[in-house]
Amino acid sequence: MTTSELIAGILWLSLTAYAVLAGADFGGGVWDLFASGPRAKEQRLAVAEAMGPVWEANHVWLIFMITGLFTAFPVTFGVLALALYVPLTIALAGIVLRGASFAFRAHGADAVGPMSTWGVVFGVASIVTPFFLGTAAAAVASGSIHAPGGRLASGFLDGWTTPLAIVIGLLSLSICAYLAATYLMVENEDRPALLGDFRRRAVAAAFVSGVLALLALAISLFDDQLLLKSLTGRGLPLFALALLNGPLALWAVWRSRPRLARVAVIGQVVLVLWAWALGQGPYLVPPDLTIKATAAPEGTLTAMLIVITVGGLLLIPSLWLLFRVFKARNPQARA
Repeated sequence: MTTSELIAGILWLSLTAYAVLAGADFGGGVWDLFASGPRAKEQRLAVAEAMGPVWEANHVWLIFMITGLFTAFPVTFGVLALALYVPLTIALAGIVLRGASFAFRAHGADAVGPMSTWGVVFGVASIVTPFFLGTAAAAVASGSIHAPGGRLASGFLDGWTTPLAIVIGLLSLSICAYLAATYLMVENEDRPALLGDFRRRAVAAAFVSGVLALLALAISLFDDQLLLKSLTGRGLPLFALALLNGPLALWAVWRSRPRLARVAVIGQVVLVLWAWALGQGPYLVPPDLTIKATAAPEGTLTAMLIVITVGGLLLIPSLWLLFRVFKARNPQARA
């Protein structure tokens, strides 16, 4: 394995971490917006309690991925920044509005409870952001971004405005909701009524995700898209495991096995992302930009590996401690 391939793998690991951690935060905003029934206030409190002081920390993976891509693969970064300027700008605006509204609402007169203006902004931003991130991912996976010689040749609307991109954007949103519902099941194991509320939401999100995934595959098959070739090529073993894991995740939710459901849904996201990565290798942005051709000089890559190693030794234990302290159960706080 070359240095550039190793760094590409590390960046994909950061994308995976962002998907399973920040994805659940986005899904929490969805369920906050659609909280309903006699326990609507309790549902919003459960979302806020689960996200608490750790939710913003999950964006560290996005920051690392962006700066790492800029440093290690500057040509790819430049092409993606131009080709996906519109959806990524909307997604970043959603991230900013989401964070601001979450903070403003938490310090408002009524804090978390009945729906408020800031609550609506929080929920809408939580929907918009994963949708447009999903459309951007679809543009890359479908091979719609053309950059022969490292110069962008496709248009600013290519790839992320297609029917496939819209379906994948909705799929990204539904998976975030699925992740959040299973996480919230675990968070509320000692509150059966709320566990039941989020279990029903997890089942709904599972069915929606399954339908959208099948629709995306059908569109890829009909249009002879590169995405399907990637998943059924080198990525086939992991894609096959994802197909087998899907019913397991649904069974765990249906049988109210929160911890197994959480692991299975996380596994589903990881398997699909890595099936995609392996399938489209050695390309970062097919069909023109490969890992080797767009990598920075070897000296830059070596220095980056050293920084990643030292930074990881500091960052990962710090994040573990953060989650360990703030996610610990406190029965008195729940009383």
